[in-house]
Amino acid sequence: MPTIICREQANIANYFLMTSLVVPRPIAWISTQGEDGVANLAPYSHFNNCSANPPIIMFSSNGVKDTLRNIRETGEFVVNMVSHELRQQMRVTSANWPPNASEFEMAGLESAPSRFVRPPRVAQARASMECKLRQVLPMGDCFVVFGDVLCFHVADDVMVDGRVVAERLQPVGKLDGALYSTVTATERLDLPPDMASRVDDYGNAWGKGTR
Repeated sequence: MPTIICREQANIANYFLMTSLVVPRPIAWISTQGEDGVANLAPYSHFNNCSANPPIIMFSSNGVKDTLRNIRETGEFVVNMVSHELRQQMRVTSANWPPNASEFEMAGLESAPSRFVRPPRVAQARASMECKLRQVLPMGDCFVVFGDVLCFHVADDVMVDGRVVAERLQPVGKLDGALYSTVTATERLDLPPDMASRVDDYGNAWGKGTR
């Protein structure tokens, strides 16, 4: 019989349980800039897209941290994607550095100017999204931040026919604690032929190629 755990257990126990079950989680490596001009960089794994028209992404901040404070001040941020070769630098930026410290410097990363927003991008990142704040919603003891994507930066070598190939991007996912995973192989799952001929399916739009 499975173990039944009710949510009335301690909050930290719920956190450990949820973050070990909802895996792997994509990582938003978010760069911001405060009114003092100091660039901040931190990873957030409660992250997803929530609209394509217009393009909107969201992430959740556990309490008010430098990232959320900067976004509230300026209304701008950049989501950088973490590829396998940048995993250690990302881990360095996850530490609780003081507000006047630049995680770019701590992790030995180069910054690159954005096109439409003030916060810089991670120059080594193979994909980034420039965002403008849409809304911040309190949710329990967290804050959910919604941002409109103004611009995409994607390296040519991770794309095929205008779409990003996961095996080339090699995105890093968050597990529990200090454990991470990397997408190095994917498997295409099509409907059985007898079903595919009778029902519309999103897989048809991706073709057969690398997908």
